[in-house]
Amino acid sequence: MYRAIPAGAILGVLLVCLNMPTWAQPTTEDEFMRSRIETLREVPDPHVGSERIEAAVFLSEFYESRGFQPVWQSAGQVESLISTIRESKKEGLVPSDYLLEELERRLSETPVEGPEFSPQRADLDILLTESLLRLAYHFSFGKVDAKDLDSDWNFSRPLDREGSLKALQEILSANSLDQALTQLLPNHDVYRKVRKALAKYRQIESAGGWQIVPAGPTLRSGDSGARVVALRQRLTAEGYVPKTDTANENFDEELMEAVKHFQKLNFLGVDGAVGPGTLAALNVPVEARIDQLRVNLERARWVLHDIESRFIVVDIAGFESFYYNDSQPVWTSRVQVGKPYRATPVFRDKITYLVINPTWTNPTWTLPPTIIAEDVIPAVRRDVSYLSQRNIKVLDRSGKIVDPKTLDWSKFSRNNFPYTLRQDPGPRNALGQIKFMFPNPHFVYLHDTPSKSLFGRAGRAFSSGCIRVEKPVELAELLLNDPQRWSQEKIREEFKTGKTRTVRLKEPLPVLLLYWTARVYENGAVGFKQDIYGRDAAILKALDGNFKVHQPHKARAAK
Repeated sequence: MYRAIPAGAILGVLLVCLNMPTWAQPTTEDEFMRSRIETLREVPDPHVGSERIEAAVFLSEFYESRGFQPVWQSAGQVESLISTIRESKKEGLVPSDYLLEELERRLSETPVEGPEFSPQRADLDILLTESLLRLAYHFSFGKVDAKDLDSDWNFSRPLDREGSLKALQEILSANSLDQALTQLLPNHDVYRKVRKALAKYRQIESAGGWQIVPAGPTLRSGDSGARVVALRQRLTAEGYVPKTDTANENFDEELMEAVKHFQKLNFLGVDGAVGPGTLAALNVPVEARIDQLRVNLERARWVLHDIESRFIVVDIAGFESFYYNDSQPVWTSRVQVGKPYRATPVFRDKITYLVINPTWTNPTWTLPPTIIAEDVIPAVRRDVSYLSQRNIKVLDRSGKIVDPKTLDWSKFSRNNFPYTLRQDPGPRNALGQIKFMFPNPHFVYLHDTPSKSLFGRAGRAFSSGCIRVEKPVELAELLLNDPQRWSQEKIREEFKTGKTRTVRLKEPLPVLLLYWTARVYENGAVGFKQDIYGRDAAILKALDGNFKVHQPHKARAAK
């Protein structure tokens, strides 16, 4: 009555049962996706194959918000994403960060428009979405977390989960996915120019780059020989000299003008001779210049989104400042910035008022304790006349003037200085005759200076961190924007009174202290600056490093 069941068959049934989950196997697309997403959400180290899913939590919320429907069902949409990933190199980014090789391999095996939805299709869908998220984030915020490199970083833009879910869906719903992604990049002329420059220098690299100019004595007009030929060929490679007669070994007028042009664009002293500084700049390899442009594109992604139409920017490495109105530069001035060991910080704030005929007083925030401890006290120990030469008076706590010669300066330190130092207003005041105030924890601001001869130097890192402005009266007139009351002439008349006066701006003005080591001029010519504070290397290392999720930081808000 009963048919015997072979032992092998029983064993097979048992093995199947042991390997089957207690729930039903997924059969529909959304069930496949739900099963895979829930697995990723539950494991501590979520992976699809060999690729780590960095956005597992966000991905689970995104798929849940769409009922676990697959995202990628159009081959055209996928190809648009793959194309944008490849093109990310033009932004100075690294395509492998966006799983390019793994996606191409899987797509060759599992087409997204196949007739059946499978576990492989579910994994591919997740990887494509992970790639899109990485790319969108880097386009919007940059790959490198600026806060990791600078604890004082205070440029921040809101990023909330609800808004991010909506933005991701809008990208996927756009008629052109690649256009929707590229719109996340900074919509700013500076960014576009640097990106174009990157393409130009990669072309130079592809053409063989440039050879070094051999070391030797300073090359000048009238010289000749093999080093002059090398110089001409070097300048020809970057476009400073026409591609004619590159074997000419004479340092003629044309070559001298080309050297001057190179020096001017690259923030060097302009004399038409190739001395040590110019030679060093000429011999930086094209590959290093490409990296420099990539680093500055990354900086642009940090700060050039949603920028105001009216602001002041200080180009620290370029020793210049610009005032933009209606997004156009209407004023520029040479500036002096902090010495390398007193580096001017990168941050943003708002100018709220000006001080005419300022005083330099301690212990108010207008005179940083660092200057008292590291500049004034050591200088007075060497020569007590330091104070009188700079018209600085010593006051006790009651406000009475004290003769500095009667004090034992060897006893004083940063935390042990019971006096007030006051430098009276006037042209010899270290702050000059006007300062532009944006109170900040760095004690940094823009101001006039008596050290005007230093503006003629090519490198202008001379201050204790503040920004000395060559044309402060012009800037004051622009910011106050009241020609009847505050023309340049009337501002200068106010200087003559010797009275300290505070004048508030009608509206606070954003001020951005930025550090750029490359500049692209209006005609497309590119200039490279000296990395005076040595900041490029850390950015480049992170830019070329492994993909890393930004950690949440509480950035100090600008006032």
